[in-house]
Amino acid sequence: MKVLVTDEISKTGLALLTEDPRVELDVKLGLTVPELHETIGSYEAIITRSGTTVNDALLEHATNLKIVARAGVGIDNVDVVSASKRGIIVVNAPFGNVNSAAEHSMALLLSLCRKITLANADLKSGAWNRAPFTGYELKGKTIGVIGLGKVGGRVALRCRAFEAEVIACDPYISEKRAEDFGVKLVDLDNLVRLSDIITVHTPLNEETKGMITAAHFARMKNGVIIINCARGGIYEEEATLEALNNGKVIGAAFDVWSKEPPATETLKQLIGHPNMVVTPHLGANTHEAQKNVAVDVSKEIINYIDNKPIANAVNIPRFDPDLMDQMKPYIGLISIIGDFISQLAPPNPHKITFTYNGKLARFDCAPLSVCGLAALLNHCTDQEINLVNARLVAREMGIEVEEVRSTETDSFSNLITLTLESSEGTRTIAGTLFEGTPKIVKMRNFDIDFRPEEHMLVMTYADRPGALGKIGTILGNTKVNIGNMSLGRREKAGEAMVVFSIDSPADKATLEAVSAAINAKFIRSVKLKQ
Repeated sequence: MKVLVTDEISKTGLALLTEDPRVELDVKLGLTVPELHETIGSYEAIITRSGTTVNDALLEHATNLKIVARAGVGIDNVDVVSASKRGIIVVNAPFGNVNSAAEHSMALLLSLCRKITLANADLKSGAWNRAPFTGYELKGKTIGVIGLGKVGGRVALRCRAFEAEVIACDPYISEKRAEDFGVKLVDLDNLVRLSDIITVHTPLNEETKGMITAAHFARMKNGVIIINCARGGIYEEEATLEALNNGKVIGAAFDVWSKEPPATETLKQLIGHPNMVVTPHLGANTHEAQKNVAVDVSKEIINYIDNKPIANAVNIPRFDPDLMDQMKPYIGLISIIGDFISQLAPPNPHKITFTYNGKLARFDCAPLSVCGLAALLNHCTDQEINLVNARLVAREMGIEVEEVRSTETDSFSNLITLTLESSEGTRTIAGTLFEGTPKIVKMRNFDIDFRPEEHMLVMTYADRPGALGKIGTILGNTKVNIGNMSLGRREKAGEAMVVFSIDSPADKATLEAVSAAINAKFIRSVKLKQ
């Protein structure tokens, strides 16, 4: 395989490729765009960092290209859609800097607690002061870790080594996995209430952007310390500044910012605050991390040559065409089921079971299982979960995945059932295709029948006269229009489940009003990808 390197990459990290006789590695730095276009046609793989733009124009000339390897986390400089259309796999190195980020988090925390930066500047100015720089020990403190993934898990282990008590919030990690780290799982409200120190290690997405709000700061202990070495914007920055100014937060250490370089007045005030320790996004800036990302992408290229699974592909690779002809109609269905149940089920599942009934079970359903798994897990990580790496990520989270197939079925020619098991019990959702349209036909032990749409409401309550009218009135008063409704119940005047499709999302206040009006046992809004 001919491999082109167009940016500065660790030579040590590329050793796997240079030592493999099947690989012809060329390093050509500083190519102009026309030169790169002229050169790329004879290569099957390209390794880049941020200095090379792999766009549609380049890919048009890359007639033999099979894989694009980005030696780093971000893929902003790669047109993934264009690559996917051409059957080109795009890989990155999302975990090469894991240890670097964990150690930088600890460096920021210790520097803040022991006032290292202030004391350093003071002594270098010629002064000799000790009392102003009295610090805090980690021993005996309660440290809350939000996000117990690869970085957060390492931070948790290091904090325990300092004899701190560690609690964690991560709805996507099994309780067994948390036990492996020696930490106790709690919800976010309890974490912010109980912690002396809070550190975040989550991806930045719709779920986590602005996750720590002014309301959370209000519930924190007075004198709390906060750390952010993950992504800028997880803490609401204006609320963070206010908490620093009013003394609720006694100190903060941030490596990342919502705008980089920081340009807003709020960010400038945060960076200049005397109780802040700050660095310019240095979490991955170690010699070891730069070597690791080069090693990681080199391994992916070797895996491709050896026809082995690629762990860090960010787009969907091609499947056997004959199999995909059978699976294609059901991929959308199972992706919807996975996305749907991930927003309803209790956190920390330890087992996920995919059951296929009917004619579909005659075929290998593995592509469907990983599609459903990817849709379910994509809410919890900044790594793109796809058909290649879904099972690997589930294994790292301590989740057992099982597949069951049976040609027997009661009511439908084909039925797909997804079951999640956690310490809080079992949740089940089942769906089928009706004239090519995905439909959900069972949730928990309720028979139900609805077509999934972008915005939905799911609730259970004691079936009483007038309940549906109350729901409709409240939604109408808040300008939320009901599109369709499906009601499931097991007996008259018993527990009922109702699912609404709505034209626009319902806010938290609306959900609280509906819940109070009908004494709902469960109520949740769902937003499905379209």
